[in-house]
Amino acid sequence: MSPDAATEASLAEICIVALAECFRGDGEILANPIGTIPMIAGRLARASFEPDLMVTDGEAALVAGDEAFAWPGGKVVEYSNPYRSMFDIVWSGRRHVIMGATQIDPYGNQNFAAIGTDYSRPKTQLIGFRGAPGNTVNNTTSYWINPHSTRVFVDQVDFVSGVGWDRALGAGTAASEFFDLRRVVTNLATLDFGGPDHRMRLLQVHPGVSVDDVRAATGFELALASPVTSSRRPTVDELTLIRTMIDPDGLRYRELPE
Repeated sequence: MSPDAATEASLAEICIVALAECFRGDGEILANPIGTIPMIAGRLARASFEPDLMVTDGEAALVAGDEAFAWPGGKVVEYSNPYRSMFDIVWSGRRHVIMGATQIDPYGNQNFAAIGTDYSRPKTQLIGFRGAPGNTVNNTTSYWINPHSTRVFVDQVDFVSGVGWDRALGAGTAASEFFDLRRVVTNLATLDFGGPDHRMRLLQVHPGVSVDDVRAATGFELALASPVTSSRRPTVDELTLIRTMIDPDGLRYRELPE
């Protein structure tokens, strides 16, 4: 692959690298990225700079290797990981989960339970609270959100599925002792919670996106890093891993078309 290929990376590949960077420094824990682009990112992190990460197949096994799963027989299972075993990992904190969000507020409170103010008669029923409360108070948590819009980035969520910084700190050490809400990656930018009182802060904008673009797509005032930088483009080696080993079928483009 030509060295110039890195400058021709697609938006999906730039987002994959931004999500992979969420795992940098994690070491020997379970990387549990939920969704196609996050899963590619988790496997890219292990293949490139975090070789000790454990990676799930999305069902009930931990898997080895960087190649895309080829059926039959392409998946190398390192460890059977049914729910009873998964909960041991969750409660121990040895896990970094990347979830989605239907709504998220300035402190990272997340909702994918329902839309509306009456949970018994919601305007729109979503997937429920799922494992989000336990994930956020026990494990490092990041978010993948696409698209970035004012409907998702709201001043106050309708229901709290995943706990944000204000609620975790307000609940005391039972919720805050191991709390680590790390990053939010979207189709526009990468954000963290390094603003005043752990408010959401804009760190990086993807190529072709301005700070004003992100502000216009966000339903609350963002803190700004000093400076806000441009998202890192994939290296040639990372693009080779993505395109030829981890996602040769281009499943990433189902979420973010070329």
